[in-house]
Amino acid sequence: MPVEAPDTKENQADDIVRISQSTLIGLNRDARQLPLNSASIRAQFNGQYLSTFKGRGMEFDESRPYQPGDDIRSMDWKVTARTGKAYSKVFREERERPVLLWVDYRQPMFFGTQQHFKSVLAAKIAALLAWSTAHHGDRLGGLIFSETSHIELRPSRGKSASLHFIKQLAQHSAWESSIDTAEHKKSAADALNRLQRVNKPGSLIFLISDFRNMDEKSWSQISQLNRHSDIILISINDPLEQQLPPAGNYRISNGKEELNLNTYSKKQRQAYQSRFLNQQLQLQNTCRKQGMHYLNISTIDDILPTLQQKLGVSPVSGKNRIKQK
Repeated sequence: MPVEAPDTKENQADDIVRISQSTLIGLNRDARQLPLNSASIRAQFNGQYLSTFKGRGMEFDESRPYQPGDDIRSMDWKVTARTGKAYSKVFREERERPVLLWVDYRQPMFFGTQQHFKSVLAAKIAALLAWSTAHHGDRLGGLIFSETSHIELRPSRGKSASLHFIKQLAQHSAWESSIDTAEHKKSAADALNRLQRVNKPGSLIFLISDFRNMDEKSWSQISQLNRHSDIILISINDPLEQQLPPAGNYRISNGKEELNLNTYSKKQRQAYQSRFLNQQLQLQNTCRKQGMHYLNISTIDDILPTLQQKLGVSPVSGKNRIKQK
């Protein structure tokens, strides 16, 4: 059961304990099946779907006769007064909406017991979203951070922006260096503060993390971002974090040291699982209260269909792909 990436490249397997740039580039085709049309994305929560995104990043398209069910706030009063008939305003997505990816490469993300590290999963999810952003014609930016390094990317458009983001995902210094307990370590709050500098009202923000070691300041900053942007929390976890294995003795290693894991106590196994479930419930409740969107993805999940299901989007073929006006 690996815990963190070994120090030497020779002992590192691509796409298991670290990510290769070629793998992230290869996700371009899959990303076409993940359309980021914010007018249609839903976030699944407790078996239900939340409402559509807040509507920021929308621009006026046309007026049309009022239809039953139209929001009274969308009434076009000028046209209604001029014609004597009720008219509603129709809005469409503003072109090149900023999409920001906040990717957590702190040490707890360099953990995995099945398939790959959480950091590898985070990189793959970010790459899919980056490519999807390019296919949808929006601007891509964000922040990739660890305890010692923050890479800030201002929103820009096109394939080159996605390629640059992917390069930073694969070449971030967190893959090469282990973190000790030295002073002046950067926190999630530091990274969120920097994200606020990049963010513009109406942005679509994906926070990709296991959300460990998040203090009150971090959640306060997320709340501030949520006031003027749409936020999706993608919570990443490993099966061993969800529950302990069946009763027995297990050896775990970080590539340097080994420890013995004793899981014979049923009470300890239940308490361990309860802690994980409570953490996830707190995340869900926080998102529900603030109107944010919440996804939970495990390292053993099939990434693309899981994202499609939990974002409430369907694969898009070349014939029915939504086109920008």
